[in-house]
This record gives sequence, structure tokens and C-alpha cells, in this order.
Amino acid sequence: MNIQNPDGYTTADGREIGGVMMEMKNITLRFGGVAAITDISFDIREGEIRAIIGPNGAGKSSMLNVISGFYVPQEGEVWFHGSRRPPMKPYQVAAQGIARTFQNIALFEGMTVLDNIMTGRLTQMKSGMLAQALWWGKAQAEETAHREKVEKVIDFLEIQHIRKTPVGRLPYGLKKRVELARALAAEPKLLLLDEPMAGMNVEEKEDMSRFILDVNDEFGTTIALIEHDMGVVMDLSDRVVVMDYGKKIGDGTPDEVRNNQAVIDAYLGVSHD
Repeated sequence: MNIQNPDGYTTADGREIGGVMMEMKNITLRFGGVAAITDISFDIREGEIRAIIGPNGAGKSSMLNVISGFYVPQEGEVWFHGSRRPPMKPYQVAAQGIARTFQNIALFEGMTVLDNIMTGRLTQMKSGMLAQALWWGKAQAEETAHREKVEKVIDFLEIQHIRKTPVGRLPYGLKKRVELARALAAEPKLLLLDEPMAGMNVEEKEDMSRFILDVNDEFGTTIALIEHDMGVVMDLSDRVVVMDYGKKIGDGTPDEVRNNQAVIDAYLGVSHD
């Protein structure tokens, strides 16, 4: 089991996890008279893989949208690196070092893989639009540097062979990998993954699982993910928070969650001893 301490914890396999990076405090989100999230609190710690699970309609994607700035909760606070975060637009959240993928793939279908991934560097670009359009001076040097970063991501995710292929021609599993590449190109401190395995076959899931673990291990990226495949969740995650009907019903290590009767009743269906 994980050994907890105020500054972090040690995982069962000996990995050292740091202190709190992000804290959701008593978050409540309503749409009209319907509460999508009700008074939920949990934290995400430096260097961990944190899963958010629950049945369809539990409020998981809404919570990810609160973290990424798409939704502003009516109640509660979001804290990031020890400071209370004011209401922000998604681009402002991205500039803080938070990148994400989407449940429904959101890529530019007519653009090449390389160009799609380059859009992930937008938050890092300093030169103005005119200089970029003319590709002159500092803008030229800057784009060269950004392209080098992107090429490293392409190599890391083993998609060199499709780098010049229009995304619209790619099979679903590779599109998912390209979307991950675009998020990684932003060099995020916190990476949010919304159902990264959805619609994948077994081989594609194995590849994506490996890449997620490698991103966490080699880049030191903190990851929060939503995923319905319980095998994936239990294998990848350091800690799991469980939502049901917009409320938190469980929070702990995969083993603790697996044996939580409220979670079994609401989501897992049967005990996995």
C-alpha cells in the first residue's frame, strides 16, 4: 500500500510521489437546477497518476472541465501549486502548464500530424503573428526550436512514419496517439486525459498504457485520467477517486477502491478479489 506523509507518499513499487500540485476544494457545479458535481474535494500530487472513475453521468468529464477552465464552479475553490486559482479561460489554464486530450478526438483533420502537434506549442511561442507569417529573424529561430521539441515527441510516441500524413486519413488508434502528442508538445506539468483508451482494441490499449507510463516516468509529468477500463485503471493508477451521481464515494489506492463496498455497488458490480 502507499505510505502517506504530509509532503507526498511512497508507492508500493518504491516511487516517490511529491506534495500536492492541485487541490479541488468542495467543488459544486450546476447546470440550471441540475448538480453535475456536488461538494467534491480531492488532490493531485506531483508525479502521480491519478484516476477519476465512475459510471456514465457521474460527473467525471465535468470535473476535468473544471480543472482545465472550461467550466467555472458555482461553489468551491481550485488550488494550483499552493495558490487559489481565480476563474480562468482555458488558454490561461494552458499557459499555467495544464494540457489535455478530449473524449471525442479534437484534431484538425485536414492538417498533417506534424502540423497538428505543432499547435501544441502555441502557448510557448513568443514572437508576434506578423513575424511568424514572414518567418523572419527571431520567429524563424523560434519555430526551428519548437519543431525540434515536436520531433522529439514524435520519436517518443513512435509516429515518425505518419508525421506528414493528414490526420483525417489515420485510423482511430493513431489519432488518439496524435492527440496525446499534441498535448505533450506543450510540455505540461499536469496532463489531463479524458478516456484515452475509449474505442481502442487490446493492442492499442497496451500501446497507450505503455506511453502513459513512460510519460510519467521519463518526463516526470503528473497525470490525471478518466478511464472506464478497470483493468487499465488498476494497472496504471497510483490513486483513484470515484464519483457517482456527482458525488465522491471513494478515494484511495487501487486496492482500497477495489475493496470499497460503495464503489462495488455503484460501479464495479462485483468484487475483484
